[in-house]
Amino acid sequence: MDKILLGHGSGGILMHRLIEEIVAPMFNLTDFNDSAIIGLNSNERLAYTTDSYVVSPLFFPGGNIGDLAINGTINDLAVMGAEPICLTVGLILEEGLPIETLKTVLQSMSEAARVAGVKVVAGDTKVVDKGKCDGMYINTSGIGVIKDAIDIGVHKIESGDKVITSGMIGNHGIAVMSKRHGLVFEPPVETDSAPLNLLTREILSYHAHIKMMRDPTRGGIATTLKEIALQSGHDIEIDEERLPIPQGVVGACELLGLDPLYVANEGILVAIVSDVKAEDVLSKMRANPLGKDAQIIGEVKGKVVERKPKVVLNTLIGGKRIIDMLTGEQLTRIC
Repeated sequence: MDKILLGHGSGGILMHRLIEEIVAPMFNLTDFNDSAIIGLNSNERLAYTTDSYVVSPLFFPGGNIGDLAINGTINDLAVMGAEPICLTVGLILEEGLPIETLKTVLQSMSEAARVAGVKVVAGDTKVVDKGKCDGMYINTSGIGVIKDAIDIGVHKIESGDKVITSGMIGNHGIAVMSKRHGLVFEPPVETDSAPLNLLTREILSYHAHIKMMRDPTRGGIATTLKEIALQSGHDIEIDEERLPIPQGVVGACELLGLDPLYVANEGILVAIVSDVKAEDVLSKMRANPLGKDAQIIGEVKGKVVERKPKVVLNTLIGGKRIIDMLTGEQLTRIC
């Protein structure tokens, strides 16, 4: 393939190949986590992340590109076990963008940062010719601090660990799609965009038993679990009957021919937790408004040696379905 396709931004197989075969080798990158971990000394570590937001349209049910950008970057730090401390914001504005639109987005960013307890400390603004971007693109970078006792990562995953999702699946992608195409669903579907540090700081009281966390954005739950399986070398099984998918998302996916497992999320996390403390972590999640719909959805299986690890869905009708990464572009431009 000699040209970039929309599928290269989907979060699926094409994007992973682009990063692993072209981008990463240029910079000698070997880790593909939500944030980079930087050791300052024996007692302190920083998590650093950056992300760009090109969602279209700028406004969608329950949110807009501004609070999405703040929450998304905070979440990439939070799932690494870090407490976010500050963000930078880069704005790329299209000539002709209404000033009131910019003010509304910036106000949403300010409020999202306030709720999360994180400061915006620096930024940059550029303007491009009319027609050169969809009104506004935003880049956000963030820094967080990881306490010395916290050590989570794919290297800790073991057979028997439980897979927990902190909330309902698929709301964000469907919310964006509904606005983009002028669709109305009943019940209404709104983005789940939220700052997960308000949840992770509580469940990290069980950090010795939390093996790793991820936020399943582009590519959805399915792609995230496949990434975890490949990186850990373990098969993973999940149960369809346990998946917390809201009725509005189910109906929208049936209408649009989509699979909710591949629909983007912006306010939930997937955690791999030791079997002995999984119920305790689940209870801790459910005590927080951001985790009230948390569920144990599956289990880590044995280490794989002679083949690539699989993610298997135990279906409602008693069958088994192999879950792989998103192969194309189920929903484009959702973040």
